[in-house]
Amino acid sequence: MASPTTAAPEPDVARKDPWAALIALCIGFFMILIDTTIVTVATPAIIEDLNAQVNDVVWVTSAYLLAYAVPVLITGRLGDRFGPKNLYLVGLTVFTLSSLWCGLTSTVGTLILARVFQGLGASMITPQTMAVITRIFPAERRGRAMALWGATAGVATLVGPILGGILVDGLGWEWIFFINIPVGIVGFALAWRLVPRLETHTHRFDWLGVALSGLGMFGLVFGIQEGHQYDWGQITGIVTVPALIIGGLVFLGLFVVWQAKNKREPLVPLKVFRDRNFSLANVGISTMGFAITAMSFPIMLYAQLVRGLSPTGAALLLVPMAIMSIVLAPVVGRMTDSLHPRLLTTFGFASIVVSLWWLSRVMTPGSATWQILLPFVLLGIGNAFVWAPLSATATRNLPPQLAGAGAGVYNATRQVGAVLGSAAIAVAMDSRIAANGLSFDPSKAGTSGGAMPAPVLDSFSKAMSQSMLLPAAVLVLGLVSALFFEHFARKRAPAPVGVSAE
Repeated sequence: MASPTTAAPEPDVARKDPWAALIALCIGFFMILIDTTIVTVATPAIIEDLNAQVNDVVWVTSAYLLAYAVPVLITGRLGDRFGPKNLYLVGLTVFTLSSLWCGLTSTVGTLILARVFQGLGASMITPQTMAVITRIFPAERRGRAMALWGATAGVATLVGPILGGILVDGLGWEWIFFINIPVGIVGFALAWRLVPRLETHTHRFDWLGVALSGLGMFGLVFGIQEGHQYDWGQITGIVTVPALIIGGLVFLGLFVVWQAKNKREPLVPLKVFRDRNFSLANVGISTMGFAITAMSFPIMLYAQLVRGLSPTGAALLLVPMAIMSIVLAPVVGRMTDSLHPRLLTTFGFASIVVSLWWLSRVMTPGSATWQILLPFVLLGIGNAFVWAPLSATATRNLPPQLAGAGAGVYNATRQVGAVLGSAAIAVAMDSRIAANGLSFDPSKAGTSGGAMPAPVLDSFSKAMSQSMLLPAAVLVLGLVSALFFEHFARKRAPAPVGVSAE
């Protein structure tokens, strides 16, 4: 373990209420996670206003997620080096200013670039929230604190489309970004006042690991998402889609090999995966990141372009889901410290898989509204039983010296899942649109289902409903992983306050 720097201020956690600090951190965490899904409801409006294609607007989300996922491993180490509170505040500032830039853009290319900077800000924020929890809460209270953190993640991903619909319909798509500015300012002030300063530690930074993981993720995501656009062939010169995907996998393989060989301070200490629950929780959270991100695109396109709903109307379809998640979150949080994690998470995953399959059956032009709302109720129940227990289970059995590293890996895998979900659903929607005999340009269809002839509505709704089966299938993997959870260790010494969890 690295030794503390002498210049670091002595931690003074005793004078800070840990729950107040956690709530302050969750404000920023909630905001950055909302931005992983808030764009989906604005997709038709951005397509129309910026004269863009569906895949272009999917990149607005993918660019954010990719810039969020790749640096998140090293930003956790930066927080330990310069203080998690300091890096959290820097990240919140970058995120808030980038949100202003996003709202002021007039081209989809500039919007994608601004979203990259938003993602970088988000990557500085997330690992600090989880790291602070492990350092200010004793082990016997950490489960409930982690459950609140996990519930925040779950609720945020569901609230994003609802808030986005209201803002797009009432003020314009730019306001899904402008709304972050006052929230960011309030979050900054609360974190400055309520979050304690913790002891800092020096680190050797694994820059080779960063480069290998970044190149691997970019090649894989770009290849998957753009493959259909290039007919899975040549992109430019000697660069082909298969070469990008294979190259991405090779770089990711080299990253794993390097992490195993790096004896100094690897970006991902592979020994964290010796804990069965941690490894299985990472599988589960990656499938959740994939599914929640992926499902939003076909749902919002179906609601607005087939049913003819406004952005607000489309977003209101998600209200039952959000309500169930919010109501059940504290109940499930209390269960997390006493029940076997297998019971909670298996029920949650099964509920979500069934709800997505159910949705795919009722996403037709003639379905009654109540038929659409019922599976969303089940989806909300399932979410409540996955996010909080999964987050608490991930690091509960890790030794204190690995808790921080585990938190970074857990956040990274969630974001990697979201990136792949965003890329894969673009391919799924494009392929199902073509398979249903459509050559569809949403930029010419407006945002009303009435602009599309009835036969086109039927074919397009089939394409969107078939696309919903992709996230459902991926979640089956999460369900299987949850079946093998072990019961958590009930007694563990609390991590000393101010000692690095790395």
